[in-house]
Amino acid sequence: MLDRVFSPRRARRFQRLLRNGKLTLLCLVLTVIVLRANLGAGKFGTPEKDLDEIRETFSYIRRRAEPRRVLEEAKTEQKSGSSTESGSNSYAEFDITKILKDEDDGVEEFKRDPSQPYSLGPKISDWDQQRAEWLQRNPRFPNFIAENKPRVLLVTGSSPKPCENPVGDHYLLKSIKNKIDYCRVHGIEIFYNMALLDAEMAGFWAKLPLIRKLLLSHPEVEFLWWMDSDAMFTDMAFEVPWERYKDHNFVMHGWNEMVYDQKNWIGLNTGSFLLRNCQWSLDILDTWAPMGPKGKVRDEAGKLLTRELKGRPVFEADDQSAMVYILATQREKWGDKVYLENAYYLHGYWGILVDRYEEMIENYHPGLGDHRWPLVTHFVGCKPCGKFGDYPVERCLKQMDRAFNFGDNQILQMYGFTHKSLASRRVRRTRNETSNPLEVRDELGLLHPAFKAVKVSSP
Repeated sequence: MLDRVFSPRRARRFQRLLRNGKLTLLCLVLTVIVLRANLGAGKFGTPEKDLDEIRETFSYIRRRAEPRRVLEEAKTEQKSGSSTESGSNSYAEFDITKILKDEDDGVEEFKRDPSQPYSLGPKISDWDQQRAEWLQRNPRFPNFIAENKPRVLLVTGSSPKPCENPVGDHYLLKSIKNKIDYCRVHGIEIFYNMALLDAEMAGFWAKLPLIRKLLLSHPEVEFLWWMDSDAMFTDMAFEVPWERYKDHNFVMHGWNEMVYDQKNWIGLNTGSFLLRNCQWSLDILDTWAPMGPKGKVRDEAGKLLTRELKGRPVFEADDQSAMVYILATQREKWGDKVYLENAYYLHGYWGILVDRYEEMIENYHPGLGDHRWPLVTHFVGCKPCGKFGDYPVERCLKQMDRAFNFGDNQILQMYGFTHKSLASRRVRRTRNETSNPLEVRDELGLLHPAFKAVKVSSP
């Protein structure tokens, strides 16, 4: 029939077109069947439902291919629903004051009689006897862990609240890591405090109630070592000359002439000191503390200290000035048991040390503890946890990083690493790994100090 209408050539083309059309139609039918089998026919098996499910499937595929877009959409949805109980996922946007609320259980704390002098606690007069009896009953906890090696508790701490600036807590973390490293290699125990034990003794004075409580709670401890949070160890190999203090109870960095002759308010430093666990120490704490209660007492004491001490500015009483005043005016009572140390840096003012670290590395070595390689670098006035310091923030934080790395290098070298520079957080290898790791020399003696091998005799 087609041959009558079309020429033979056109008829063959038309027949080929019909066959292709039938094949295409068959493929389309098969495609629909396959899609229905894989995607489902919908709840009611209607074509409309099939199309909805197909669209949903392809939409899911597109979302999988665009994760960033999905995250942005989720973030937008969460912002729009920020009033919900779950709140935002952003720490940067969260107001920390929402959870930093002091609990009030309706129970009033003990109120001190303002007409009576401040006291850290009940008067104790026989602590040496009580402690001696305790040590005799508990020989497994001797107050000396080796010959001339007393049991020492290093105490430091910070505010119970987060720092007032974004980076302060990071530098507190570096500071406590630094102290832990030193204590670990020197067999010193460590106590980190974040609780204000007495609201009246906030600020400079918060350490005193804590120190007294720890002395009484740990009779096995021979020396308590207080160290401010803004001080770092920068000589990891230096061992405190404990034998030097066998006849002394209180060791501070300072100078006799400046304290006793000049009454200079910076003649000593109370940011890092050693205090023996004994009755004498409890007595000097009782003498020290009454200037500390905040308010009128502290303000009036500050006026006295400014009037009596050389070079002291006008501000409320601080623990350092109070100690200078006590020693200068009561030397006969306390002076014989106080050792003002300046042969090494129990406290080293950062301003005269940090720019010389490279010179120290080039010319000297750890273990000296003095101006050549300071035991402690103390960042007095930087106040890294506060809103404002006494020095430019950039200089303080930069030099705190350098001090941390200076000390950290002495720890890392034991394991074959060092910081790329004192300003760098990154490290590099200093020696190649070998198949005989036990042949590596511990040149500073920090990995296995001799006193750690001493065994305490059993009762």
